[in-house]
Amino acid sequence: MAVESAEPIERWTAKRRVALVVSILKGETAVVEAARTHGLTVAEVDDWREKFLLGAENALRTRTKDEEAVKDEQIKTLKQKIGDLG
Repeated sequence: MAVESAEPIERWTAKRRVALVVSILKGETAVVEAARTHGLTVAEVDDWREKFLLGAENALRTRTKDEEAVKDEQIKTLKQKIGDLG
């Protein structure tokens, strides 16, 4: 289900982002390749992938986290990444 098109995508709907992320997770394309092909930044595509995985993890929980808890977890993860860069 690789996201390939002759025309550039002007609007990245949730379904299009999911298709791209699934393609990456299946190993059909790499984040860098997907970003280059579609005129996106690597950070943007990687952010979509991270959000997709967090959403999937939350959906599979017995007791799902509310939106605020998910945001708090994302902030914690980003702070750890920033710490790793320093």
